Amino acid sequence: MSQFSVWAPERDRVRLALGPAVHDMTRDDRGWWHADVPGTGDGADYAFLLDDDEKPLPDPRSAWQPAGVHGPSRRYSHDAFDWTDEHWTGRALAGSVIYELHVGTFTEQGTFNAALEHLDHLVELGVDVVEVLPVNAFDGTAGWGYDGVAWGAVHEPYGGPDAFKRFVDACHNRGLGVLLDVVYNHLGPSGAYLDRFGPYFAGRTIWGPALNLDGPRSDEVRRYVLDNALGWLRDYHLDGLRLDAVHALVDKRATHVLEELASEVDALAAAVRRPLTLIAESDLNDAKLVTSRDAGGYGLAAQWCDDIHHALHVALTGETEGYYTDFAAPGALEKTLTHAFFHSGTWSSFRQRTHGRPFDPSRLSGHRFLAYLQNHDQIGNRAQGDRLTATISPARQLCGAAIVLTSPYTPMLFMGEEWAASSPWQFFASFEDEGLATAVRDGRRKEFAEHGWGSSEVPDPMDVATVVRSTLPWGELADPAHRSVYDTYRSLIALRRRHPELSDPRLDRYHVETVDGALVLHRGSLRVLVNLSEKTADITVDSPEVLLGQTEVGDGSVSLAPDTFAVIRV
Repeated sequence: MSQFSVWAPERDRVRLALGPAVHDMTRDDRGWWHADVPGTGDGADYAFLLDDDEKPLPDPRSAWQPAGVHGPSRRYSHDAFDWTDEHWTGRALAGSVIYELHVGTFTEQGTFNAALEHLDHLVELGVDVVEVLPVNAFDGTAGWGYDGVAWGAVHEPYGGPDAFKRFVDACHNRGLGVLLDVVYNHLGPSGAYLDRFGPYFAGRTIWGPALNLDGPRSDEVRRYVLDNALGWLRDYHLDGLRLDAVHALVDKRATHVLEELASEVDALAAAVRRPLTLIAESDLNDAKLVTSRDAGGYGLAAQWCDDIHHALHVALTGETEGYYTDFAAPGALEKTLTHAFFHSGTWSSFRQRTHGRPFDPSRLSGHRFLAYLQNHDQIGNRAQGDRLTATISPARQLCGAAIVLTSPYTPMLFMGEEWAASSPWQFFASFEDEGLATAVRDGRRKEFAEHGWGSSEVPDPMDVATVVRSTLPWGELADPAHRSVYDTYRSLIALRRRHPELSDPRLDRYHVETVDGALVLHRGSLRVLVNLSEKTADITVDSPEVLLGQTEVGDGSVSLAPDTFAVIRV
């Protein structure tokens, strides 16, 4: 006997469409509808009919959508997969290096199976954790994944649920942890049928309909979020989740959904006996998210820190438009490198208001903030999706990498950064509805026209060529110039692993100063010297030992040419 259930509290009638047969369902007092059907095994396709509407709709909690987000759901048993990672004990976030990748453009084939061929590259690089951009089902074949609508089903063009499990299993067997990017702040514009089943939505974000987390009948909606998150961690053996744009989650309850999620994930971690990590993307500049629950916080493990990125980007490129403007202020880089937040109860010209809240560096570990030179947003949301090396030299990028990879924060790389890949990473989608495709195309061009870009300069997100351009050119690793960048990234990560001072997350034991135009990071007995100025910097140091970098060591001094760095012991 197989049971089918769906929450539809405001419907008078719900039927189960199972192949050509239709079965009536029975409602309980919580608004759940149930049907028991004998002889239904895994692999059976099913859908639901609401009231007198004859349009079959997929299961809101579907685990498999092989025919796409508009097609029927398919029964799937998580117990059937043959895992081989029984000895995996997880990865602690502190001390780890994260690598962000998008399955659809990581390889030419754009599948999990193809990605397996490059896992040894990540191991050789020294990466500890792979962060995978959203893989839940979305409309079309190609997209970033942030327009997903079937939160529990793995996108079929990537390979479906078994392929994702093989990827995670293979990562664990190579010592790599796996994080998954999940989106709970909105749903995509195509295939989002949740509102037909119940009061899932309340209001909108700038990206789409927002979830009803605190209104009438919101208990089951919150449970939907919690169960989905726990399901990814439990059923796919994931090591953590990256929570997209949590500042857009509207929840006025006494216990915020993020705190509730952190509590439940901690309980699951105790059950599976390995660390499970929750990382937030937040625009709030509020350390409450990563403060422990017993200290009045939400208890998340970490959060992305865009302020560090913005300060580094301005220092490296000289760009000061839009939200970069404030980060051109004197001392902005030094402040963010030591206090994570530049805006900490201070004026933000981009927002036209004060923003953020300060925190005590002696009471919060630096590993709770992710630092990065590039990520999918900061590249992909540029008009042409251009990477740093479209603007600066590889040598200057390596200076930025030296700062990130020797900082007390958790470093994160974006795929291809480690060899200064020449490919852009542009915005793309593949909505099958022509009206929606046109709206997205026109909206993208209008957005950048306001910043001076002509329509011909903004790539067409619906053009397959945009996806092709955004795909990693792995052949570049054979080029000596690209290989040199890769070797330096690998050496920096190895150095961070070899010398505990470089991964020490204690912010109160770390400071940054500027000497003769060069940045000096004090990391215990080590110094990280980075010259982003236009002249040679001479830094007085007694008996330095150079561990990495190109520098001239004199009698009690170190000389750094422009766009060079050195890690030394003093």
